[in-house]
Amino acid sequence: MNRLNLRRGLAVTAGALIGLAGVATFANPALAHHPEPSGTYCAAQDGKVTVNWSVGNSETDLAGTITKLESTVPGDITGGLAVEATLPKKGEGTLTGTQTHTFTGELPELKLTVEARWERGDRIITEARSVVAQPAGDCAPAEPPSTPASPEPPASPEPTPSATSPAATPSAPAEPEEPVFRLEETCDTMTFLVENPAKGIPFTATFTTEKGVTKKLVSEPGKTTSVSFDAYKGLKVTVKYDVVEDTETIDYTQPKDCAGQGGGLPVTGPAAGAIAGGAAVLLAAGAVLFVMARRRRVRFTA
Repeated sequence: MNRLNLRRGLAVTAGALIGLAGVATFANPALAHHPEPSGTYCAAQDGKVTVNWSVGNSETDLAGTITKLESTVPGDITGGLAVEATLPKKGEGTLTGTQTHTFTGELPELKLTVEARWERGDRIITEARSVVAQPAGDCAPAEPPSTPASPEPPASPEPTPSATSPAATPSAPAEPEEPVFRLEETCDTMTFLVENPAKGIPFTATFTTEKGVTKKLVSEPGKTTSVSFDAYKGLKVTVKYDVVEDTETIDYTQPKDCAGQGGGLPVTGPAAGAIAGGAAVLLAAGAVLFVMARRRRVRFTA
C-alpha cells in the first residue's frame, strides 16, 4: 500500500514516473506503454450501483503486469482484474472486474486508477492511468407501466414580465486534466518524467538527493519534461511540489544484474517489485496535487 493514500488527497497525480536521459530517448517507443482502463455503471432505485471495469494494454507485442488498483468505489474488485494479473497484449483481450456498492445521497465520482509494469529490454516501464465510469442506464428491474392519470387542463399562461430576465448562473470551470508521471531506473540512471496535458496546470517539482544535489522540473501544460540523476548505491531522491506541503523520498533500486557492468540490463524478480513500489509511491504523492486543488480551490501559478 502506498504511503500516501490516493483516497486521502487524490488530485495532481504523481505516480509511476519513467524517464529518459536525452532527446533521442524521448522518441523511444517505450514511452507509449500504458494501461487503457474504461468503465461503465448502472444504478438501481435502492441506490445499489454496479460498476464494470475493463483494462487493456497499449502494447501489441508485450504483455504487462497490473501493479496497483485504486478505486473510489468501496469494496473489492471481483473478476480477473487484480494486482499481479497479467495484462494481455493489445488485441488478445482485456482484464475485467466488477464492483457493487449501495450509495446513499448523491452518487460520487466512480474512478479507477490502474498502474501497470512492462519489462522491455534494459528497462522496466511503470505507468498509471485513471478513468471515470460512465452511466450505462438503469439496472433496476423494469416495472409495469401504471395507468396514466387524466390530463389536467392547461394552466393560464403567466404574464411575461417586462423586466429583463436575470442572467444565467455561470457554470463551474472545468477541472484540470491530470499529468502522467513515470519512473525509470537502469544500471546508470534514475530518471523522472512528466507529461502535462494541454488542459493541465503548471507546477514545479524539486528533486533533492541525499547528498544535496538539487534539480527542478518545471511542468507546463502541453509539454513533457524530465530530470535524471547518475545512479549509485544509496541514492535517495526527495520530491517536493510547489502546491502541497507533502514530500516523498524514493530510494534508487539497482537492477539485479548490474553488478560490475555498465549500461542498463533487464530487471527481474524482487528488484522489479521494488521499482514498481517506488513508482507507486510517486503516483500517490503527485495525486495529492489535483485533489488539493479541488478541495482547497488552490490557485495554481507557474
